[in-house]
Amino acid sequence: MHIPDGFLDARTLAASAVLSAGAVGLALRQCRSGDGADRRLPLLGMTAAFVFAAQMINFPVLGGTSGHLMGAVLAAVLLGPAAAMVSMTCVLILQCLLFGDGGVLALGANVFNMAVLGTLSGYAVCRLSGGLLPGLRGKLAGAGAGAWVSVVVASASCAGQLALSGTAPAGMVLPAMVFVHMLIGLGEAAITVLVLWVIAGARRDLLEDDPERSAAGWRVVAGWGMILALGLALFASPFACGWPDGLESVAQRFGFETRSVGSLLSAPLPEYRFPGLPDGGLAAALAGGAGTLAVFGVMWSMSGWLIRGRRRMSPVVE
Repeated sequence: MHIPDGFLDARTLAASAVLSAGAVGLALRQCRSGDGADRRLPLLGMTAAFVFAAQMINFPVLGGTSGHLMGAVLAAVLLGPAAAMVSMTCVLILQCLLFGDGGVLALGANVFNMAVLGTLSGYAVCRLSGGLLPGLRGKLAGAGAGAWVSVVVASASCAGQLALSGTAPAGMVLPAMVFVHMLIGLGEAAITVLVLWVIAGARRDLLEDDPERSAAGWRVVAGWGMILALGLALFASPFACGWPDGLESVAQRFGFETRSVGSLLSAPLPEYRFPGLPDGGLAAALAGGAGTLAVFGVMWSMSGWLIRGRRRMSPVVE
């Protein structure tokens, strides 16, 4: 669902960028000064790296269309909505700058759809529906429902941006985008529930609402999470489905894929391929591994900055 440059007009790009900057700025402020312990913040790097690696693995959906994990609700359950928004934004920025995935000018629109709306709508549904069943079953059911909703809401927002830009009529692009992403959302929900179920079996405290109890021993958690993320990037991403994703499929169907223009910046790892190598599994694996480490490094550094900010702002108790 990464919108390339050329699909949206200047007005829509500017409005999306302003809304995204405001929302992510508030999320950063909440992460830096909000209530709660520091213990979940070091998981930012691991969570962002896992989401990045998982997004490289497209799965077939229907009629030659593929989908991949968005990861907003998964991140929100593990980190909270504000930190998840920051984490998703970092992933989208690095995907754009390192791999040319999504336009530079369209970055604000992509952040608004997936990092802002995807996180907030999905987490709201997760919290509301999670209380319908007791204990872990309720948390997993809520996460699955929220994950599905997050993809559908993000796709509807993307369709609205396309319609406002005059790229395609709303009566055509909105039902097409929502329908295909309703199917992709089923995969999103299944992957989210499966990952959280595995986490609950190993570290149930990571799913607790009490931040003081959550993520004790985070170094071990972050270490194993990074091993899994690198494993996905190195060994699973080369076997990803090569079919066009939901947005690409709709663009081809309605004939506006030709509006896409080349990136304003030269991506060092274009199309998730390591330069200088033949196009194949090794090039994809090395690019995925490099991207996973880059995302982890950026978010690890940011988590340190956020933790230092929280400690400076916390009142000293004599």
